[in-house]
Amino acid sequence: MHFSISRISRLAVLTLFLVPVASIPAMSLSGYPGEGKVGSPEGNPYNSALHDTNAAPEELPDAPGVPAPARVSGTVEDTNGDLVPGATVILRGPTAASTQSAVADANAMFLFENVDPTLSYSIEIQAKEFVDWKGPSFKIDPGQLYLQSDIHMRIQADAQSVTVYGDNEVIATEQVHVEMQQRVLGVIPNFYVSYDPNPVPLSAKLKFKLAIRVSLDPVTLGGSAFIAGIYQGLRYPDYRLGTIGYFQRFGSEAATETSDILFGGAIFPVLFHQDPRYFYQGTGTTWSRMRHAMANPFLCRGDNGKTEINYSTIGGDLASGFLTETYYPASNRSTGLVMENFGIGTGERIASSLLQEFLLGYLTSHSRKKN
Repeated sequence: MHFSISRISRLAVLTLFLVPVASIPAMSLSGYPGEGKVGSPEGNPYNSALHDTNAAPEELPDAPGVPAPARVSGTVEDTNGDLVPGATVILRGPTAASTQSAVADANAMFLFENVDPTLSYSIEIQAKEFVDWKGPSFKIDPGQLYLQSDIHMRIQADAQSVTVYGDNEVIATEQVHVEMQQRVLGVIPNFYVSYDPNPVPLSAKLKFKLAIRVSLDPVTLGGSAFIAGIYQGLRYPDYRLGTIGYFQRFGSEAATETSDILFGGAIFPVLFHQDPRYFYQGTGTTWSRMRHAMANPFLCRGDNGKTEINYSTIGGDLASGFLTETYYPASNRSTGLVMENFGIGTGERIASSLLQEFLLGYLTSHSRKKN
């Protein structure tokens, strides 16, 4: 797992006292202010209009406002969480005129527009080799975008096989988009973990996109600045003191963090065709989940779906460590120190993988574990 969460013990202090704040907009209602004498044309314009049979239609008072149309959307999945494009989706209203139908697109999404918010609806879905799905009845507020969740279609018992999605690149792009919204306590980026039960391999472009996004995240840079402050107090590495020394330590820490992410999260995963993410297990015995987490620094998933030796993480940590030999002071350079840091880093990865498996999923925003 390549990202600043591997240094969770050092960055957690940045967010311990953050409290999310939500505000609820107030809404006021106002009644109709018109008031006058009953039967008096002067006090009641409606009465005047009713008595004037020659009044033009445009002179009559405005009719009450029509509610703004609503929209209904959702994504069709099977019970494994895989997409089911091409499914027929029916928005069932109380009458034939209020009923609409659509076909789920390549991303298994559907959208109904201009929906009358004064009626009740339900969604019905049909797809080849799947059992028909029907959702509960619901009502919509004017102008609302209603998202139908928990659409999980069951495969028919006599179906031998079924294709649930087309282009893996499209699916991988969507998965990365979701992962780049995952943050521990809503703050610390937790992009290199997949909660999807059926992840698809990442292209070289997506591996570099994910690595660069983590490297440039403000929390990653802030973590480097925080660690530099600690090193300044410890006078390590042996740079100068004062402002110049602090920025030397900040630059070296940022370079080490960035090189670790790029080597272990993009360059080597592309060369060895391996996936740099941690794959959340979430099921099975506690011991099986612990074995899965503790093996993460040493074993990984290849782009072919098979378990492989984690050359990407091991090579990334060593490459990043030896790169420090080019910018650390001479007094802090040695192969022994690189190997010592490699051992410490491996221990940190084991600890952070255990946190991922048993704790961080509950603290991570936008994760499938929570949603």
